Amino acid sequence: MRLGTFNVLHGRSPDDGAVDLARFRAAVASLDCDVLALQEVDVGQSRSGGADLCAAAADALGIGADGWRFEATVYGTPGLRSGPGSGPGPAPGPAWRPADGPRSPGEPAYGIALVSRFPVRGWRVVPLGRSPVRSPVAVPGPDGRPRLVLLDDEPRAAIVAELATPAGPLTVAGTHLSFVPGWNAAQLRRLGRALRLGGGGGAAGGQGTGGPAVILGDLNLPGPLPRLLTGWRRLAAAPTYPARAPRVQFDHVLARGAVPPAVAAWTEQTAISDHRALLVDLADG
Repeated sequence: MRLGTFNVLHGRSPDDGAVDLARFRAAVASLDCDVLALQEVDVGQSRSGGADLCAAAADALGIGADGWRFEATVYGTPGLRSGPGSGPGPAPGPAWRPADGPRSPGEPAYGIALVSRFPVRGWRVVPLGRSPVRSPVAVPGPDGRPRLVLLDDEPRAAIVAELATPAGPLTVAGTHLSFVPGWNAAQLRRLGRALRLGGGGGAAGGQGTGGPAVILGDLNLPGPLPRLLTGWRRLAAAPTYPARAPRVQFDHVLARGAVPPAVAAWTEQTAISDHRALLVDLADG
């Protein structure tokens, strides 16, 4: 059973800055995941050719319509300028708004996705909120060197699926947490509580009465910090960012309860994204 998480950077290649759907599909297919969480996913965005990247990823893995879900966190196009009411950003960029209501016809969307080759017994979404403050973030400048800019945070959420796997029932949550220090830690704790209350396992460390659970995603928390915050097991320890010469692990696979042991864990550099994919193979049972 292969689990994976991949921040796809809306399918953009760091080499040429372009989004090519065939290249995106090939990158996802090369991971050969049974369950894959995706972050920074575009639907109907002009920058990615209007494609539905979640549907494309599912098709690349041979997954039918019942085995995938996209959850928009933003309507419009994320950029250095945030949505209405928050003022201009430090550089020009398309406007966006939180995806907390109906989506207008033809309006682009951006968010997270979860795809599964295993039967899905149920889906739910856990809202995780949004930091009310801007935070400095390093972005490439015109000369290619990093510069700090103040960015508005985007709304965050998790997609939770109840899966029927060869090893038995498994709750999987896919998410992309805030880049604002402290807020990401609070969001991770909130997600852990929601999984306990929602029947996705017991207390931290697997000491409760529920079933096994896994969190997949770009948590924007380095190294062992997610384990220390939650008590969940860290199934993979490897740097994932930046993709060409990774120095820090922002992407994680965390487990609680009777999840089969990991028999292999590694990162995969593809032709897209500034993150490497993080992959874990679990024992058969």
